[in-house]
Amino acid sequence: MNDLDQRHLELRQLRYFIAVAEELHFGKAATRLHMTQPPLSQAIQAFEADLGTPLFVRSTRQIALTAAGKALLPEARKLLLQAAGLRQLVQRAAAGTQGHLSLAFVSIADYSILPPTLRTFRQSHANVSIELREATTDIQLDALEKGEIDAGFMIPPIPEKSLAVLDYQKILTEPLILAAPEHLFPHGEAVSIEQCKDQALILFPRKIAPALHDAILGFFHESGLTPEIGQEAIQMQTIVGLVSAGMGIALVPQSVSNLQRPGVSYHAFTSKTPAVEIGFAWRKDNTSAVLTSFLQLLHHTLC
Repeated sequence: MNDLDQRHLELRQLRYFIAVAEELHFGKAATRLHMTQPPLSQAIQAFEADLGTPLFVRSTRQIALTAAGKALLPEARKLLLQAAGLRQLVQRAAAGTQGHLSLAFVSIADYSILPPTLRTFRQSHANVSIELREATTDIQLDALEKGEIDAGFMIPPIPEKSLAVLDYQKILTEPLILAAPEHLFPHGEAVSIEQCKDQALILFPRKIAPALHDAILGFFHESGLTPEIGQEAIQMQTIVGLVSAGMGIALVPQSVSNLQRPGVSYHAFTSKTPAVEIGFAWRKDNTSAVLTSFLQLLHHTLC
């Protein structure tokens, strides 16, 4: 008899035992189990022999549980409940509705795509545990290549060597706007890039976001301006915090205007500004059903 057959037999014996223990009558238990009494009696006797102790006290008129039977009954019920839950657990895991998902994200995503996507995913995947990690694109790429995370929201470009093992999906693009100390410009007024020429610029380091760094400086250079770099910071909340402290201005994605800080006002530009792209990357060889479900949600969101 193989292991699967033996486990099946043990569960069947538990079901037989519980029926007899609850009915305290072999005939009634047999009817409940849709079988005849002799095979049930034989199965219980075999079960007792396997356990090495009687589970029932038998008399010509009635039966009763022994001390061993009383001890076994609640545990047998638990085991059957757990066994019944295995099918659902496996089916949920196969469908991607149960399991684990580790996601990384650049700080920009926290003000745009990440919150609504997670909220929608949680509504239909309440049994999935989600691990979130804020990280710059370069750190995410390294973590993906090492298999430390399932996927990440990041800012392209993605190096060619990384694309050999990763898939990438563009999620959104949004224009850059100005975050400035609120005393500089009237609230809500659009400004020109020329009006920013005498202000220190707070910027992402080029190492962690080369495309965004170059797009911002290129916007100034196209107008014949060379900004003074006042501070560099890798997190959007830090950049806006420095603006709030009067340390300079910053060009930020439009969605960052959702981050309200005292002393900061946001302004559109009078001329067309560069756009920043956020995308989603994951390993080509990742077969996680949970990740597949998350990708399907993203695809539905983009359609």
